[in-house]
Amino acid sequence: MNATLLGVGALALWAFLGLLSRLAAGIPPLQLTAMSFAVAAMAGIAVVAARGRLSALRQSPIAWAHGVGGLFGYHALYFAALAMAPAIEANLLNYLWPLLIVLFSAPILGLRLGARRLLGVALGFAGCVLLLGGGAGFSAGAPASVWLGFLCAIGCAVVWALYSVTAQRLSAVPTEAVAGFCGGAALLAALAHLGFEATVWPDAAQALATLLLGLGPVGLAFFLWDAGMKRGDPRLLGTLAYAVPVASTLLLAVAGEGALTATLGIALLLVAGGGWLAATAR
Repeated sequence: MNATLLGVGALALWAFLGLLSRLAAGIPPLQLTAMSFAVAAMAGIAVVAARGRLSALRQSPIAWAHGVGGLFGYHALYFAALAMAPAIEANLLNYLWPLLIVLFSAPILGLRLGARRLLGVALGFAGCVLLLGGGAGFSAGAPASVWLGFLCAIGCAVVWALYSVTAQRLSAVPTEAVAGFCGGAALLAALAHLGFEATVWPDAAQALATLLLGLGPVGLAFFLWDAGMKRGDPRLLGTLAYAVPVASTLLLAVAGEGALTATLGIALLLVAGGGWLAATAR
């Protein structure tokens, strides 16, 4: 299967990240990171073992630092952002990472962007700005914790963009190694949780949301994304990812975390139009 299509599959799963994170609300961010990655690691290692590929977990310290640091850093910041700031606004700030992936690809990987692709990026970015501008969470009187949540959302966008773009520099690392990186992220998050948070025992709904997180957006999606970024087109994936904040926002709105408005419809057209321009660029 085309590697870029695998990356698109990861984008589809990530559309549910915000909704499932909100359904797990009440679990501290580091604890949620540890639990969801523990599920992802157990499922991933089971599949890798069944394929007889456990040797793929033996990687260099640089590969482990890149994998564990990227996965842990992004999700710890993301879950913290959704815990402190309004869900829709924080979720959309996080989705600055597609823009950053496209822009980072030029200086880091030496890939040409081109006018048409840049126009697609600009339209997608305009859609995000329009959505953010219509959000109620951005006000001067917001509590300090809300602004800290917004900073965490921006931070996770930067972390994920850098992780994704630099993954092509580690293209020799097999995708199966992601299972080990998930285990490392779970361990690191668990240690941080024990040092900084009080443990909350999840109820049935929170446990189900955590399980689905670990199997989907925090599990299978990483294997698909790793293959897409290492062997696909990071510029195209970075721009097509602008469809994810729209889908994620719609899911949050349907779940009662925000309202569907005309602004959302216009933003959807901008994001979809930007993705189409980038997809048809030579």
